Amino acid sequence: MSAATLSVEARAFPEHRGVITVCAMIATLMQALDSTIANVALPYMQGSLLTTSDQITWVLTSYIVAAAIMTSPVGWLALRFGRKNFFIACLAGFTLASMLCGVAQSLGQMVAFRLLQGVFGAALVPLSQATILDLYPAEQRGSAMALWGMGVMVGPILGPTLGGYLTDVYDWRWVFFINLPFGALAIAGLWFFLGDDRREQANGFDWTGFLVLSLGIGALQLMLDRGGELDWFSSTEIWIELVLAALGLYLFVVHVLLAERPFISARIFADMNFLSGFLMMFAVGMVLLASSALLAPYLQTMGGYPVRDAGLLMVPRGLGTMAAMMVAGRLASRMDPRLLMVMGIGALAYSFWEMSSWTPAVRPFTLSWVTAIQGFGLGFVFIPLQVVAFATLPAQFRTDGAALFSLVRNVGSAIGVSVTSFMLAQNAQVMHAQLAEGLTVFNRMVQSGGAYLFWNAATNGGRMALNGEVSRQALAIAYTDDFKLMFWVSLPTALLVLLMRRPGQMEKAAPAHPVE
Repeated sequence: MSAATLSVEARAFPEHRGVITVCAMIATLMQALDSTIANVALPYMQGSLLTTSDQITWVLTSYIVAAAIMTSPVGWLALRFGRKNFFIACLAGFTLASMLCGVAQSLGQMVAFRLLQGVFGAALVPLSQATILDLYPAEQRGSAMALWGMGVMVGPILGPTLGGYLTDVYDWRWVFFINLPFGALAIAGLWFFLGDDRREQANGFDWTGFLVLSLGIGALQLMLDRGGELDWFSSTEIWIELVLAALGLYLFVVHVLLAERPFISARIFADMNFLSGFLMMFAVGMVLLASSALLAPYLQTMGGYPVRDAGLLMVPRGLGTMAAMMVAGRLASRMDPRLLMVMGIGALAYSFWEMSSWTPAVRPFTLSWVTAIQGFGLGFVFIPLQVVAFATLPAQFRTDGAALFSLVRNVGSAIGVSVTSFMLAQNAQVMHAQLAEGLTVFNRMVQSGGAYLFWNAATNGGRMALNGEVSRQALAIAYTDDFKLMFWVSLPTALLVLLMRRPGQMEKAAPAHPVE
């Protein structure tokens, strides 16, 4: 069930349509931006909160997982309490949680507040989508949803740019404080101008399915986050989390197949277009956020860029996505959208392959055009994917399909961030050990010339400088390994296009639109 199915009386205030649209878009951007705005601030948070590099990624993944888990009951809660009341309550909770994140003094507090932020933020995008759909007649919904979809997709990409500026000019805590004025503005606009909706008698929510799914997702994410710290399967805790994750996901699949009224029908996966799109969205989710989470610290730690410059260097990625979405939106109705998806996957894979050859001395121009191609590839995949995946899906399953796409994208993002963060830390240690093996007293490369002056192993300063250089080179290799991983994640998704049928003529009255 989705909030998009609710019937409201927003059209009773047509003169305030623009104000309501702006407020709904603010809610969408707040949620989308906060999934990545903290990326460039992570090194600063790490110092302030006294954590390790793999622990600090909990700031990202805790938010994503909470948002993924709480997507399912949004429609039921909106029916139960009324969309306007629920929308305002979620905005207020999200804004308050943002302020609490800004004043957090420890990693435990930050993760708890980010979880709370994700719980309230999960409803903002589907509620804003439903509100905008109700505001506009059928013939104008395509344009409205194109604008909404651009905010959903571009928000996470431009988040690091805004986060870098705020961190450089003010402090990392301002990446959370910035939500206060915008949240207050959106709350006021919805309170005064959004029409009240009639509450309907909500059917019983499938809490069994929701709880076992939450158990599976939560235990899986905890295993991914704690694995590197606890040496994976040498730890009893990791085995417990693995068993709980497998049990939760298994019970969810069984419940969907056997329950009389599960909140997700098993028949939805009988549509091959949707099933292929579902798997492709998982891959897109993995690389969308993981690449952004890697690129921001790479620019600062390896490239030596100040936080503001690091944020600006990520602008071409967002511009590439915006341009691609506008072009793909026009071309999808004029040519086979499957071809557009293949082009997008090719651009995405090419960008990761190029990044796998980067060195710390990579030029800003190279950074810009490669990330622009990456953004262009993401946009060319995202829009046609909505058209193809929902083209053959029966109408009664479209709402559940939209919720599933949101869920699998968020879960994919969380897994992608966790896996790449672990691999970065693990490979950096392995490569450090391998590089250090050759630095002995018998290695003449470090016993003569300039190397001897900088890295004289006979002095404490020389040994520290040599170890710092080895650590830097090991980290550079670890980054290239992560970029290669994302190349191999993105490239095989082109095979899924072969399983999709070309969509027929879409109904103009209800065009396919991007979903969160």
